[in-house]
Amino acid sequence: MTDDQLLRYSRHILLPEIGLEGQERLANSHALIIGAGGLGSPAALYLASSGVGKITLCDDDNVDLTNLQRQIAHQTAALGQNKAESAARAAHALNPTINAMALPQRADDALLRTQVALADVVIDASDNFATRHAVNRACVAARKPLVSGAAVRFDGQVAVFDLRQDDAPCYHCLFPEGGDADEMRCAENGVFAPLVGIIGSTQAAEALKLIVACGTSLNGKLLLLDSLAMEWRTLRLKRDPACAVCAMPAPRA
Repeated sequence: MTDDQLLRYSRHILLPEIGLEGQERLANSHALIIGAGGLGSPAALYLASSGVGKITLCDDDNVDLTNLQRQIAHQTAALGQNKAESAARAAHALNPTINAMALPQRADDALLRTQVALADVVIDASDNFATRHAVNRACVAARKPLVSGAAVRFDGQVAVFDLRQDDAPCYHCLFPEGGDADEMRCAENGVFAPLVGIIGSTQAAEALKLIVACGTSLNGKLLLLDSLAMEWRTLRLKRDPACAVCAMPAPRA
């Protein structure tokens, strides 16, 4: 590391759980963020400031005026611009030593197969079940850790699915595709601006811990936040042995 990098990351390096070795792991790592909106904005900025060497942001949406209440990576001057490109510029401006790359396109199965395989950790900051399930399938196939987040109204949730581990549940175990879960979006229901910051920052924290291999991750847990009461709850998750996505195939006779 250069002298400037040692100074920039000195508060991380002082932490024995991270240290110089952990900071070098961050510098050599690649994080993929799906969605550059309310959750993806703080996640990208904290990963950039922490020194994650490569950050790829994927989003096909453009910045509009209603986004600026909470999507902190985007400034008024970015109105009408692609969100992935705007967030990548913000991340690079915060830390010019990292490589922030934008993919201004929809996260379909083909793109996810390629991009997830290249990443060390995947952050799902999308806002719809179809994308979340597509991201989950790609992470299961590539055995890459997935940090999932969601926020609407005053309620948020974070979960980690460390698919490098044989007994880890996947997103489909929690929310089966085609199940009874209702999809709630900010555009129809509203969202408390700081909530997405809290959830997105928590996703960044979990991603950094996975890269550095420090602490205990949320793998196998669902963290729920009621920001109106500022109360957290933790639920334990188990792998569904009959899961259509992550269940191990039955041995041949």
